[in-house]
Amino acid sequence: MPQKLAVIGCGKMAYAILKGLNRQAFAAIYCNDINPARSALFEAEFGATACALCESIDAADMIILAVKPQQLAQVMEDSQGRWTADKLLISVLAGVKTESLEKATGGKTAVIRVMPNTPCLIGQGISALCAGKLATPAQMQAAQDIFAQLGKAVTVEEKLMDAVTAVSGSGPAYVFSVVEAMINAAVNVGLDAALARELVLATCKGSLAMLEAENAHPAVLREQVCSPAGTTIAGVRQLEANGLRKAFFDAIEKAYQRSIELGKQ
Repeated sequence: MPQKLAVIGCGKMAYAILKGLNRQAFAAIYCNDINPARSALFEAEFGATACALCESIDAADMIILAVKPQQLAQVMEDSQGRWTADKLLISVLAGVKTESLEKATGGKTAVIRVMPNTPCLIGQGISALCAGKLATPAQMQAAQDIFAQLGKAVTVEEKLMDAVTAVSGSGPAYVFSVVEAMINAAVNVGLDAALARELVLATCKGSLAMLEAENAHPAVLREQVCSPAGTTIAGVRQLEANGLRKAFFDAIEKAYQRSIELGKQ
C-alpha cells in the first residue's frame, strides 16, 4: 500500500527533496511550515496538503523533518504524543543525533538521519544515511529508495555524519565559491563575463569527469597538466602560496565543529 508522506519544514532542502522525488509513489503528501507562504508554495508546486503540525504527523506514515536545528525543541514540544511506533521519522537536521530524536519522540518512533545536499534539486545530489536503534532494514531501504531518486545515496556510521555534513552537505557552497572566484579572475585578465563563465564551467565539468573516468588520485592528474616552467605550475604555485589547501582544511574543520555544536543545542 502506498505510504503517506509529511514534510515538516518547507525550506530549501525540503524543496530540493520534493522536487526530485517521484511524488506519485505516495498516496498523499502533507506539509507544514511556520511560514504560510512556504506551505502554499509546496501546495502549488507539489500538490501537497498544508495542515497543522500535529495533523500532518497524524496523517502520515513517513515524516521528513527539515526544520532548522534551532526550531527542533519547539516542534517536538508541540507534537508530543503524536510520534507512534507505526511511523518513520527521517531527519535532515544537521548535527542532531538519532538518539536525541528517539528520546524527543518518546522512544517509540524509528528514526533515520540523512544528510543530503542541494544538487538533489537536479537529481545530482549525494545523501548519506544512518539508522537509529529502532529503524528496521525495511525502513532503511525505504529511506534509501527515496534519496536514491535524488542522486546517490550511501550508508555511513553515525559517528561520521558531522564530517559528511562538513564535506558534502556544505560542499556545494565551497564549489560555487571557487567557480565564482575563477570567473572573476578570468574577467580580471580580459575575458568578458559570458565567455569566462563558459570556460570555467566547462573546465570544471571536464576535470571532474576526467577524475571519475581515470580513477586516479587528483595529484596525478594535476601533475600531468603542469609542464616544467610552464603557465600551469606558475598558477598552482601561487594557489599554494596563498593558502588554498589550508583554506579548505580550515573551512571543513569549521563546518565540522559547527555541526557538532548544533547537535548539542
